[in-house]
Amino acid sequence: MRVVDIHSHFFPKTWQDLQAKFGGDDWPWLRHQDDGKAMLMKGQQEFRPIYSACWDPAVRLEEMDRDGVEKQIISATPILFAYQKPPEQAHYCAQIFNDAAMEICSHNSNRLFAMSQVPLQDVDLACEEVSRAKSIGHVGVQIGNHVGLKNMDDEGVLTFLQHCADEDIAVFVHPWDMMASERTKDYMMGWTVGMPAETQLSIVSMILGGGFDRVSDNLKICFAHGGGSFAFLLGRLDNAWHHRDIARGKSEFPPSHYLNRFHLDTAVFDHDSLELLVRKMGTERLMFGTDYPFPLGEQQMGQLIKTAPMLNDDIKQKLLANNAEQFFGI
Repeated sequence: MRVVDIHSHFFPKTWQDLQAKFGGDDWPWLRHQDDGKAMLMKGQQEFRPIYSACWDPAVRLEEMDRDGVEKQIISATPILFAYQKPPEQAHYCAQIFNDAAMEICSHNSNRLFAMSQVPLQDVDLACEEVSRAKSIGHVGVQIGNHVGLKNMDDEGVLTFLQHCADEDIAVFVHPWDMMASERTKDYMMGWTVGMPAETQLSIVSMILGGGFDRVSDNLKICFAHGGGSFAFLLGRLDNAWHHRDIARGKSEFPPSHYLNRFHLDTAVFDHDSLELLVRKMGTERLMFGTDYPFPLGEQQMGQLIKTAPMLNDDIKQKLLANNAEQFFGI
């Protein structure tokens, strides 16, 4: 079966010393080792160990071949977003990392594709950069699910999403800067608890904040990690919408009405969870994603869908490739 992975991350092998350029003590950089591994640093703090698949397209393609992945869409790891920085600094970062992504993809442009990043804290700069990125070959844009305290229903975010709808730019929403950081600091709960919660929050804020009612239905938008807990809690959301007027927010319809307005990736790692997504979302709005090449990603890329006992081959092919090829135009 053809396989297209829409959710994978990259780092350039090196990039400009952003601390030297802008000041501050929390800019990301890589401390390389001699064995194809590196430590991602945030200032002088160790953030995450990574390895050469992040920056070396030869390693990436070799591992894609190992698991039968035909195409892969790479996107920045959210630590590179710089949403907390002044807009002009985040814009500069977006430009250098977007150009770096295209350099990685140039090693095999038939198999490697990229989504851009933008300085989402400044709508005008974000629109400018996403249009530039499209012009140099990016097939979509990845954004964080919030900018500080601004959720997906923020006026600026909605303006940006409408710009993407107008220019036919696919949007991938990735959680970052997770809530309750002090309470989830142990055991990687920021990633296993905080990230899914952030993703559900982004979908619900988009719905109840009236985002889907206001932005053109031409918008192509996908949320990461299977939508977090959204599918499991959809009944609770609908029940609240019907029985408490304050739970309706600005939405014209109950949450289940909007399921045809967005896609989810399939990075859920469990057949029961995948079956729930198919039951709730249907087979047209799910796309294969791995979170490669990180330890919490799918380690045998594609096996979750390929071995799903409740899916026939036609549905598996939709989820593994067809939906993604149509969504991203690849």
